[in-house]
Amino acid sequence: MPFSPRVKGAVLGLSAAALFGVSAPVSKLLLPSSTPLLLASLLYLGGGLGLSVLELLRRMRGPGVKAAEASIGRRDVPLLAGVILCGGILGPVLMLLGLQRMSGVAASLLLNLEGPFTILLALWVFGEHLGRSGALAAGFIMAGAAVLGFQEGELRGDLMGMLALAGACLAWAVDNNLTQRLSLKDPLALVRIKALGSGTCTLVLAWMLGHPLPGAAVLGGALVLGFASYGLSIVLDAYALRLLGAAREAAYFATAPFVGALVSVPLLGERLRALDLVAGGLMATGVMLLLRERHGHEHTHATLEHEHLHVHDAHHQHPHPPGMPAAEPHSHPHHHAPLTHDHPHVSDLHHRHRH
Repeated sequence: MPFSPRVKGAVLGLSAAALFGVSAPVSKLLLPSSTPLLLASLLYLGGGLGLSVLELLRRMRGPGVKAAEASIGRRDVPLLAGVILCGGILGPVLMLLGLQRMSGVAASLLLNLEGPFTILLALWVFGEHLGRSGALAAGFIMAGAAVLGFQEGELRGDLMGMLALAGACLAWAVDNNLTQRLSLKDPLALVRIKALGSGTCTLVLAWMLGHPLPGAAVLGGALVLGFASYGLSIVLDAYALRLLGAAREAAYFATAPFVGALVSVPLLGERLRALDLVAGGLMATGVMLLLRERHGHEHTHATLEHEHLHVHDAHHQHPHPPGMPAAEPHSHPHHHAPLTHDHPHVSDLHHRHRH
């Protein structure tokens, strides 16, 4: 029995969060030999270079082999530029500025704003819908992330530091939602371009600020970690964004810090606090509620034209030009005629309608 897109999206989202969560404790081992900005650039570049190798292997499958996924075109460039600008430049720079003016405790708590900002933008700007049960589930997960980030210490900082960290979270929230708009295109190509663009920009910035390159061992470790946590993780995240929308995926991805806390125990010799277990319980409750969420009603699909990988389900009944291969799934530009029906769904790019 095939899994529903909702379950597939949950598995992909949680897997992406797990791979990304590993990056925090491993990065702690690398930071003494590097600077935060330079390490961020190496992580992005590791993701981009690793995905470039995967793309090369995909192209080597045979002459004339064309990826089934829709390719990124000129019309996607503005969105892609926004992704790189917000996620790869503004976010890291604002975070570094904010960290200089805030205590570690205050910064950890403020950086949890990315999830709520992503959800609010998805609902208020990008037309997604999240019902009461979904909102409650997301609330449990976000509360768990906040509890996990709380540590004993001084809550100290100034207004500019708070605004900088909040701005970083807002930039990443915009990045998440723009990536969701592009998620119908080839995720491997999308994340490869995003990672290489972001990594190059931050590397140039680090060079301009005089940050020296680390030794070969740290350099190699950062690139490998980047491939897993900033390459494969974000590809899985893009697939989850395609299936679930940005609001629900933001909730699943917010579990990443708990994975980092678990990995820190054997890797860094840290101990789980009682608060960490409370955070894990809150997150687990939220994930279970989100998996149990059901949303279905009669709705109308407006006319839509786009290109993406698809099969001929109820949403994809359209003619094909002569000579097009009949094998499914396949990708080509196609037209969606208005359609009214009733079935369970989430706010993916095919389901943006009034409630």
